[in-house]
Amino acid sequence: MIIKNRAEITRIIIAVLLLSAAIVIASMTVGRDIYSGSRDEGMMSFAIVNACGYLFFLFMPVEVAFVYYLQGEINVLALNAVAIGTALFSQAIDYLIGLSVSNKFIDRLIGRRRYEKAEANIEKYGNLTIIVFNALPLSSPVISLAAGMLRLNIRNTLICTVIGLLIKYTALTLIF
Repeated sequence: MIIKNRAEITRIIIAVLLLSAAIVIASMTVGRDIYSGSRDEGMMSFAIVNACGYLFFLFMPVEVAFVYYLQGEINVLALNAVAIGTALFSQAIDYLIGLSVSNKFIDRLIGRRRYEKAEANIEKYGNLTIIVFNALPLSSPVISLAAGMLRLNIRNTLICTVIGLLIKYTALTLIF
């Protein structure tokens, strides 16, 4: 692999730093709880991992962490409340980041034609898209970012986010 320019070097450095941040966060929270066997007292660790995992630029296995803590002697309702609350908080941040991005940046990032196509699809299926992406272990933070970029109504976006998260975490609770 040949690195062609400064932009590629910058992207690689940013990717390495974000991956390192995710590893450090997971190691200092869930990882520490796993090694010490203290998942029953790890609500704060779970909250940190879940909040960070729902930020669009950090990829962390939040559903796996949820199931890990669900197996302990932790209050199931409290765990679900923390999961949904921290996910909603982080996705609101993702939405605001998307909202603050300029149209010029959007044009450079994805192109005007793709932007208009995405806007039409999200306007047509928007609420359902947000619910489905939050109900399944997919890139729901990216959907929140896109919703902000497309200037969707924040109230509707957050309501659909909560519905999807409720479906996901209720299903995980019932399955495990």
